[in-house]
Amino acid sequence: MPSSTVPSSTAPTVSDHIDTAALVSRYLATISTGTAAEIAELYAPDARLEDPVGSEPRIGRPAIEEFYRGLDGTDSTAELLVVRAVGGQAAFHFRVTTRLPGRTIVMEPIDMMTFDDSGLITSMRAFWAPADMTVQVNAST
Repeated sequence: MPSSTVPSSTAPTVSDHIDTAALVSRYLATISTGTAAEIAELYAPDARLEDPVGSEPRIGRPAIEEFYRGLDGTDSTAELLVVRAVGGQAAFHFRVTTRLPGRTIVMEPIDMMTFDDSGLITSMRAFWAPADMTVQVNAST
């Protein structure tokens, strides 16, 4: 009976030295505390963002910064729930909580990211639908 083995490559990939899980954590920390410009700086100059998957892709830092501009001035926190990272790629499930006057929005997307050798995001695809978002009405104080 032939043995079944999974081939493994000993040749290093271009991203072997990158701690991809740490880059995901940096991204989420910047979502929580940074500006749209600071988030866009995490992306390569010609990066591609598709959020949500199926929407018109945004290509390049200016378009990506414009996408994140909606977070500027909001009280948002991002919490990593699960990450799977291999080489220069990661898939991760996280929760974003955004507190607005009178309501709190909670969203739990799954993102897929690819990073270049310098640790910049070259591609981000966010998997979510309206069912993955909840809106809680806050009581007046």
